[in-house]
Amino acid sequence: MRTPYPRSLSIIVTTLLSMSASQLAAAQESHQHAENDSHHDHQHEHEHEHEHEHEHDNDIYSGHFEDSQIEDRSLSDWEGDWQSVYPYLRDGTLDEVFAHKAEHGSDKTAEEYKQYYEKGYQTDVDRIVINGNTVTFHRDGTEASGEYLYDGYEILTYEAGNRGVRYIFQLEDGSQLPEYIQFSDHSIYPTDASHFHLYWGDDREALLDEVSNWPTYYPSAMDGTEVAHEMMAH
Repeated sequence: MRTPYPRSLSIIVTTLLSMSASQLAAAQESHQHAENDSHHDHQHEHEHEHEHEHEHDNDIYSGHFEDSQIEDRSLSDWEGDWQSVYPYLRDGTLDEVFAHKAEHGSDKTAEEYKQYYEKGYQTDVDRIVINGNTVTFHRDGTEASGEYLYDGYEILTYEAGNRGVRYIFQLEDGSQLPEYIQFSDHSIYPTDASHFHLYWGDDREALLDEVSNWPTYYPSAMDGTEVAHEMMAH
């Protein structure tokens, strides 16, 4: 026959068990707070890094960067099928872009912006396809292809004080094509372009002086409304 524990011993055991449960709960709560604090600190650090990278990218996009940040790029950065945005300006699709610029700017009306971009976007090359080192120009229903090789980059300083980088490629093989093409897409190191401005001609140095006409290309898969909205996002 089992002898029951004395009442005093039962009280002691119950008290110890109660204290252990209380201490365990406190430890778990403390651990949970520590995890929450760690997660909050990590999230805050991640958000801070993201904001810093965004500001850094905006500075480069606006033309503020150090020479040491510039890197060589290959033609693959612009690989794809690209359409000129000039027809969208002509048919009025981009009017909302100019109204947006006028609303957020201070130096031009919507109509003045349209006139400015009319000169900037003007071109008869309505499509450009880049595959490897081959660049194909589509103009008035005809096309001409040639192989272009990298010829370095040039840094330009504009009247406003900001700067830009032209990435230059020279014709290696092909006929009835410009000797040089120069890309400007607001980036200064290898990255896939989302759009670009393109300058072309036979005089490398003279092209660097061209700052008023910059035919602009977006992916051919985008429609006019998508192009307009993408423009307004920058």
